[in-house]
Amino acid sequence: MIRFDDLFHASNFDQAVKNLAADFREAHGLPKIHQLGLVVKDVEAAAGQLEAQGVGPFFIAAGAPVLWVERGAQKEVKGKMGLAYYQGYELELLEPLAGSDFYTQYLDPEGGIVIQHLGFLVDNVDKWADQLADQSETDLYVRGRLKAFPSKTDFAYMEPLKKSGLIMEFICWRVLGLNLGPPKFIFKTVGRLEKMTGKRSISL
Repeated sequence: MIRFDDLFHASNFDQAVKNLAADFREAHGLPKIHQLGLVVKDVEAAAGQLEAQGVGPFFIAAGAPVLWVERGAQKEVKGKMGLAYYQGYELELLEPLAGSDFYTQYLDPEGGIVIQHLGFLVDNVDKWADQLADQSETDLYVRGRLKAFPSKTDFAYMEPLKKSGLIMEFICWRVLGLNLGPPKFIFKTVGRLEKMTGKRSISL
C-alpha cells in the first residue's frame, strides 16, 4: 500500500512520483505520468484536507459511467470523484463505488489517502491496453467510458502489478470528438465556485 502522504512530504515530490513503478514503465515504454489515482473513504473530506495544505481547489462530481466492463462483465456502478492539479500532476480522489469493489480493496484501514493507479494520457486506450497485455504480466481489468457533454473520456485500467500493487490506467479525453487534454482551467474554476457556494459536489 503506497500512501500519498509519503510522496506529498517527500523532499522532491516530482521525483517521488517519477519513481513509482519506474522500472516497469521504462521497460514497456509508457508515456509520462499524468495522473495519480487516490482512493479515499470520503472525497469531500479528503479534498478539504488537501486544500488546507495548499492543493486545489478540487472539482468534485458524482455520477455513473456509461460503460464499466470489469474482467469481462458489464456492471452498473456509480461514485464520486474529485480532480485538482499539484506540481503538474492531476490528482484524482475516488470513493468506493456502488456496484464494484474496484476501489474499496485499496481503502486504508487507518483512513489515509492511498495511491491506487497511475494514469497516462493516450490517443487510443484499447491500443495501449492490448500492447501492454501482450508485453507484460498484466491484463485488462476495467474498460470504461464517462460522458458529460461536450466531453467523452475513455479509460482502461490494467490488472495490478505484482511487485507494487499499482494499477496502470490509460485515458483518452475528447471534446466534441477532438483529442484534447483535460481542461485544467475549468476544473479549477468550477472547484473554486463549489467552495464559494458551499455545494462541494455536482451531479453529472
